[in-house]
Amino acid sequence: MLFNADAAHDREGKRFVGRQGGRYEGVATWGRRAVLRAVVLGPLAAVACAAPPPGSPAAASRATAAGAGLSGAAAPAVSPSAAARPTGEVAHADTGRREVALTFHGAGDERLARRVLTLLHDHGAAGTVLAVGTWLRQYPDAGRMVVDLGHELGNHTWSHPDLAALDNDGVRVEIERCRDLIAAATGGPGAFFRPSQAQHATQLVRRAAAAAGYPTVLSYDLDSRDFTDPGAPAIRRNVAAVRAGGVVSLHLGHAGTLDALPAVLDDLAGRGLRPVTASVLFS
Repeated sequence: MLFNADAAHDREGKRFVGRQGGRYEGVATWGRRAVLRAVVLGPLAAVACAAPPPGSPAAASRATAAGAGLSGAAAPAVSPSAAARPTGEVAHADTGRREVALTFHGAGDERLARRVLTLLHDHGAAGTVLAVGTWLRQYPDAGRMVVDLGHELGNHTWSHPDLAALDNDGVRVEIERCRDLIAAATGGPGAFFRPSQAQHATQLVRRAAAAAGYPTVLSYDLDSRDFTDPGAPAIRRNVAAVRAGGVVSLHLGHAGTLDALPAVLDDLAGRGLRPVTASVLFS
């Protein structure tokens, strides 16, 4: 059964404020000074970019941005692994492998997030965290924590608004501002983009994401509903409906998610389903 996400997600994303943090290690097609300026000055900062070689993935991303009529930062080069993924929006992989992707809204108390991600790591499971930019700003070590524990990091907008209510520039700023903070913390833009307050991206959002360097928008085909705090048994029952190739939506900022995870992982193992990152699932 599919469940649509609702505005309750927003109660997490908008409350995080804090000091700018993180460090910059370099991104292939971005100038160091330009990226730092974008992170510090916020949504109106322009990010400089060298022209990519003709025929390169970065050139294709730039052409997409030009065709969409979007202004602002040029998209970073697409890595070979990203280039091999499907483009557009994905919610389920039909590879035939016994794999699922556990994906997490990246927000909430950092100590709780660390416990969730450590539990996954200790069980040999890898997850995908779609981080809200304001969470990364409040907790400057959160991005590296995700990666260092063997998980992957993606973009879930800067402030978790209803993207469908924003115009082109508003959507672009939400995607790029979070992207730039991910780059400052980890040296890359992150694996995927996921829209906020919606299960599926609009055409405008998909174009803006591609122009910002995310040719694949990551949706999901099973919502755990953990953000409603229904209790660990209910979360476990909801996730039990996942099929091989499925993408599950979960949240870091809820204690019930942590409480449910041991049983969820046992259930998946009993069914021969292996939790992997979304990049592995769609490879």
